[in-house]
Amino acid sequence: MGERRIVPVVAGLGVALPPTAAQRDLWEGYFAGYYGGATRSLAERIFTNSGVTTRQAVVNPLLEDLSGWSTERRMARYLVEALPLGKEAVGRALTDAGVAAGDLGLFAVCSCTGYATPGLDILLARDLGMAPDTQRLFVGHMGCYAALPGLGTVGDFVTARGRPALLLCVELTSLHVQPASARVDTQQIVAHALFSDAAAAAVVLPSRAGGYAVREVAAVTDTSTADHMTWEVTDLGFRMGLSPRVPKVLSMHVRGLVDDLLGRHDLRLSDVDGWAVHPGGPRILGVVERELGLPAEAMAVSRAILAERGNCSSPTVLLILDRLRRSARPPRRVVMLAFGPGLTLYAALLEWIPEP
Repeated sequence: MGERRIVPVVAGLGVALPPTAAQRDLWEGYFAGYYGGATRSLAERIFTNSGVTTRQAVVNPLLEDLSGWSTERRMARYLVEALPLGKEAVGRALTDAGVAAGDLGLFAVCSCTGYATPGLDILLARDLGMAPDTQRLFVGHMGCYAALPGLGTVGDFVTARGRPALLLCVELTSLHVQPASARVDTQQIVAHALFSDAAAAAVVLPSRAGGYAVREVAAVTDTSTADHMTWEVTDLGFRMGLSPRVPKVLSMHVRGLVDDLLGRHDLRLSDVDGWAVHPGGPRILGVVERELGLPAEAMAVSRAILAERGNCSSPTVLLILDRLRRSARPPRRVVMLAFGPGLTLYAALLEWIPEP
């Protein structure tokens, strides 16, 4: 009889958030003056209809205007702010899983909002006391969906090596407020209205009860729409490009991706009782709900995270998973969905492994 296959299990989650600001205060105290003329009424409608009530920022524009900062200055601030946030999220995840930093075999970091060398992976490994032989991986510029290929990678490591691994996602989008422009740029307005800062970490252990087993991570990329979502490095920070056609592209692919994923495990949509869908915005959640034929309550936690936290890019699906598992009735099976440049759709199937 062959050896039993190791199953990677999300056994601990940790979240760290910078200070919160109310969406209305951000509009009235900063962005209403930032946008002038006819653009102001358009921008106010977008802010009002964003689905965001509060969000977090390491640099709150009500207190500090960095729209004219150079990229060099923003990157220096990135390191100052990302290190303590990452350390807090990782510490909470390790405590939640009951694992010491020195036990980790792999430490993976996802971030598309800053550059630093030595990177967060090296500096946090040092500060948290990870072993010298801990392997490290830094994933940059995958954007909002990065947590899922990150989760797949650490899961594969755990399966192959039988050692614990840790995934950290840190995004500080508040560092990339762009300079005001006389040109009407709807894509920038949407980015300024939606995006937020957060850090989230997940500890993945080999075949442990009391966590979510990562059954599979899957993806589909439509390269014919590669220009629909961009993240351009400029002399004044990183500038988002976000086409209004993104929801239409998602509508073409999301049902097939989810059906194929579930079908490989002899499951149907009705077998899934938890949905962690990246809230790229209200239209994105509406498209997923419609194409999958889901009841409104299936999107309740994803919409709540959008309202309370904003679109935090890569950490967001982990924030949703953490909220789901802490609910009064945690779901048995969870499908995580996230979307980003490519256009790329990622999905993961998780299943709860109960304590014996």
